Amino acid sequence: MLNKKYIECDLCVVGGGMAGISAAISAAREGLDVVLMHERPVLGGNASSEIRMQIDGAQGENNRETGIIEEIALENLYRNPTKSYAIWDTVLYDFVRREKNITLLLNCTCMEADVVEGRFKDGRDRKINSVTGYQMTTQCFYKVGAKLFCDSSGDSVLAPLSGARFRIGRESAGEFGEDTVTSCADNMTMGMSCLIQGRETSDNIKYTAPDWAKKLTVEDFRDRNPDLCNDGENFWYLELGGDRNTIDDTELLRDELVSLAAGAWDYIKNSGNFSAEKWDLDFLGFLPGKRESRRMSGEYMITQKDISGGRVFEDEIAYGGWPLDDHYPGGFYYKGVPNTNVSTPAPYSIPYRALYSENVENLFFAGRNISMTHAAMSSIRVMATCSLLGEAVGKAASLAVKNGLTPHGVYQEKLEELQQLLMNEDSFLPSKRRKISNVCKNAFLRGGDVLRNGQDRPHSLYATDEESCAYMARSGEEIEYAFCAADIASVHIVFCSDINRRTLPGSFFERTHTTRANRRLDIPIMHMPKTLCRSFVLMGELDGERTELLRVCENRKRSYHVELNRKLDRLVLVPLESWGSEKIPVVSFDFN
Repeated sequence: MLNKKYIECDLCVVGGGMAGISAAISAAREGLDVVLMHERPVLGGNASSEIRMQIDGAQGENNRETGIIEEIALENLYRNPTKSYAIWDTVLYDFVRREKNITLLLNCTCMEADVVEGRFKDGRDRKINSVTGYQMTTQCFYKVGAKLFCDSSGDSVLAPLSGARFRIGRESAGEFGEDTVTSCADNMTMGMSCLIQGRETSDNIKYTAPDWAKKLTVEDFRDRNPDLCNDGENFWYLELGGDRNTIDDTELLRDELVSLAAGAWDYIKNSGNFSAEKWDLDFLGFLPGKRESRRMSGEYMITQKDISGGRVFEDEIAYGGWPLDDHYPGGFYYKGVPNTNVSTPAPYSIPYRALYSENVENLFFAGRNISMTHAAMSSIRVMATCSLLGEAVGKAASLAVKNGLTPHGVYQEKLEELQQLLMNEDSFLPSKRRKISNVCKNAFLRGGDVLRNGQDRPHSLYATDEESCAYMARSGEEIEYAFCAADIASVHIVFCSDINRRTLPGSFFERTHTTRANRRLDIPIMHMPKTLCRSFVLMGELDGERTELLRVCENRKRSYHVELNRKLDRLVLVPLESWGSEKIPVVSFDFN
């Protein structure tokens, strides 16, 4: 008889990719007890060392995602200047482990759900009581009971286990009036990839392909142009399976993909067309990176028209901005350009109602499996966007638990509070601004008024850049608020993390991506953004008596939302040092 253990929590997150990590951390920081169940030994999903897809997000000036995903990226710059995948895995692991409210279950596959059917709140017909996972390393079954569940598994494993409604495949153009070539709905999806990575050496390196490697020619690479010296070359187009079932057929497809990957490296090394004599195969993935499978049915289904039309949702909780990047189901065997690339009005709005089930009372979802059409998914699916969705679910779950609400109840009763919570934690919402208290607005401020305008970043929406949206402080300068004594609940501080990454070395791709594809001999060593404040002190005063409230050295964070709950008549922020710039940009310093 194998061991069985039971855990009770507020929120159970299934899937530890970037969306699941963000959901777990976001909820745990609000005080919820969280279980994060992940079937792999390392976190990160498609971004992990097992798959190695880069984290992409919204395109364009000033559109970089902030919040938890930026916090992780900055920590990685500090601890991992060579972009080592071994260190990257530990960064993600550390971010989860440091949260005392998270119980992490690695190597644990969700395999069963205890579901009650009936008449539940908001017209739902079922509710999940618990899920059970099998942890292969301990040969133990973990049953996790929770008030709320979040499916961030990518494949929406809780759909078949709980009876949650879902879709799979491509909608017809007529169903939602989308601009798509699909005239009739089908079950085809985007495929999956086993990636390869090369490493440049100073010696000639021989490569002998295994017998089972697929034999490829120049004709096979028509419209696909391998380039080891291109920082963005990650061989994503070694893709198969969209014309089959990306769940049922994964093991068969994995064999084909590994054969294709080995054959591609053989062609690059031995065809004589790529000057690859000194390149060695540094990585070949055996775990396929998936782009699409089941998509959950939520209270609202996002369409391509919503994205292309720039619709602004009143329940906006995140944004996207990746192109409509739809890959043809045939993948590598499709003759022609392998994908579409239609620009989107970045940043576009993503609604909260797409993040919870239309028929399961207590089920959230975050990641590439939210409620959206196939066409919309071709843009929203990228991991930086998915991280924002996870962060929103974590905050919504906290409001649901603390107020005895369902996910839909949060939409009805706590939507504005949810949006303010997200913005307080540096999660940018394009159509919203943080609220600033009247005490702060009316206080005497020694420093620029830009510090209290509720805008925490440069953006074209505000007609600001990274200089005009910040007060440029001198090292050791006191930025001071003076006001009549009042009870101060919190202080909000945002520094400039150079979201366009202009102060980092290397190409645009090197500067803006957390991980690296191929490793040339001349790759740059990363460092912290020079504009970011390295050390600072926050002080408060009452009746002339000054108290140190917060001191941070070796700062790696862009944003601080400091709970105070104390009576004060002055607040003083002293930026002491930057990571390299002459002055220290302070984007926001305000209080409530």
